[in-house]
Amino acid sequence: MPTKPTAGKSGATKTAAAKSDAAKPAATKAAGAKTNALQKPLQPSKELAVVVGSNPIARGEVVSKMWEYIKKNNLQNPENKREILADDKLQPIFGKSKVTMFEMNKHLAQHLK
Repeated sequence: MPTKPTAGKSGATKTAAAKSDAAKPAATKAAGAKTNALQKPLQPSKELAVVVGSNPIARGEVVSKMWEYIKKNNLQNPENKREILADDKLQPIFGKSKVTMFEMNKHLAQHLK
């Protein structure tokens, strides 16, 4: 038995409504005045400034620059890539010779104001 098209609440109506709803958050986000914690510029300590620079920088950018530095200088433990081996510049930031990638963010937070 063939299906007959239904009138009224069709898929096209739902699609148009979904598209208009999807546009609302994007417009609100673009006009929004608040920045989240990852986007707020923070002043790095003098120890951290050696690696990421001395200008105020967002927390997300600090983490990105740290990973650039770690990979550029081959500071990941080859046997366990989750461990970061501190060189002379990272030692004052971490306070020890090696940290896990999860511990790194805790240490970075202490060097951002």
